[in-house]
Amino acid sequence: MSDIKIYEKPTCTTCRNLFALLKERGVDVDKIDYHVLGLTRAQVEEIVEKTGLTPRELLRTREPEYKELGLADPTTSDDAIIEAMAEHPALLQRPVVVRGEKAVLARPIERVLELL
Repeated sequence: MSDIKIYEKPTCTTCRNLFALLKERGVDVDKIDYHVLGLTRAQVEEIVEKTGLTPRELLRTREPEYKELGLADPTTSDDAIIEAMAEHPALLQRPVVVRGEKAVLARPIERVLELL
């Protein structure tokens, strides 16, 4: 088991490029397909805390649920955004790389180097 976890979607081009970069460097990772496995509220809160980003900064705004749930409204609370991500995992930006107490949203993928 690796000390690096990556929340990813296997069909995501950015995720595949990230894995190619890590493989080139001989880095072993644990992949978590959160689109299949889902996310708990605690996992979303942990990702938010470890990245140091706001829930809004981690939102995928191109997902249909973003509009359907009214998340574009700037008055939507962080709590409501976190809950929406737990209920609709597609709303979480990807890939998120977690190592210990730190995490990065690997966009661009080179951001992962901050954790190595």
